[in-house]
Amino acid sequence: MKDVFVLGIESSCDETAAAVVKNGRQVLSNVISSQIVIHRKFGGVVPEIASRKHIENIMPVIDEALSQAGMKLEDIDAVAVTYGPGLVGALLVGLCAAKSLAWALDKPFIGVNHLEGHVFANFLNDRELEPPFMALVVSGGHTALLKVKDYNEFELLGQSRGDAAAEAFDKIARVMGLPFPGGPEIEKLAFWGNPLAIKFPTARLDNPYEFSFSGLKSAVINYLHNEEQAKRPVNRSDVAASFQHAVVEALCQRAVYAMRHSGLRKIVLAGGVSANRTLQDTLAAEMAKIGCGLVHPTPSLCTDNAVMIACRGYFMYRAGVRSPLDLNAQPSLKLCM
Repeated sequence: MKDVFVLGIESSCDETAAAVVKNGRQVLSNVISSQIVIHRKFGGVVPEIASRKHIENIMPVIDEALSQAGMKLEDIDAVAVTYGPGLVGALLVGLCAAKSLAWALDKPFIGVNHLEGHVFANFLNDRELEPPFMALVVSGGHTALLKVKDYNEFELLGQSRGDAAAEAFDKIARVMGLPFPGGPEIEKLAFWGNPLAIKFPTARLDNPYEFSFSGLKSAVINYLHNEEQAKRPVNRSDVAASFQHAVVEALCQRAVYAMRHSGLRKIVLAGGVSANRTLQDTLAAEMAKIGCGLVHPTPSLCTDNAVMIACRGYFMYRAGVRSPLDLNAQPSLKLCM
């Protein structure tokens, strides 16, 4: 079987990324230009600034990805790019670059759902991984349970109402005065705290596959405000640890329920929050109790990257999926669309 080389491009938020992946499993290059330092002083990503930086970085990043892979543009078999969800201006930069390359090279053009890309990052970490399996997606504004029936067949079981887990992490970090991005800072602070020091509530939903972290976020903010008004000292590490514990507990409870009722034996973590070690360790322990296995990406593939886009694009390419060159950015793109 002929080897297939896919160039992946990712620009959905504040990372400009390009990668070359061979046969969907072998990473030949992985280049990321991050804007974290630029946006940190604003406490979050500024869409207009992100778009302008993508324009500056997109072609140098693609050139570097090809150089690291030891390839030329004409060696590429397909171009895959994120078309949603994300910031519309940022998405358009990657889309325009990918369309131009695909058209000029007369190569297949494949638009990739960013969230599906996060799930497929696990194929790079576990080369024996094959569907069917469950995916717990904890990425940006999305928290969801997804049954991966085949490489191109998915079933969405449930997702977040209101704030997703990552949004709650970022908002609590901002209230506590921690730097952007907030998730890793909460995790660092939580390391020194007692996760059982403060009992924060988690939402009870009728649908056991759905999530909601809005109430938890409000409970933590109210606790901090009440302690400040009463002039009582706050152990910030305990707050971070207790908040993190509540999020992880909610995620794991629903993941365990999903696995018990699905008949599946393996679950994967996907998205930025999948880098959280407490989540990884707790979920692995809970899965072991019910005889199931956990796969999660390496840290470099947990956050936004183009490797996952190239990997997802490969399996779409093999299935004959092609996107029209008039494909537009879809900033609110959902899973299973």
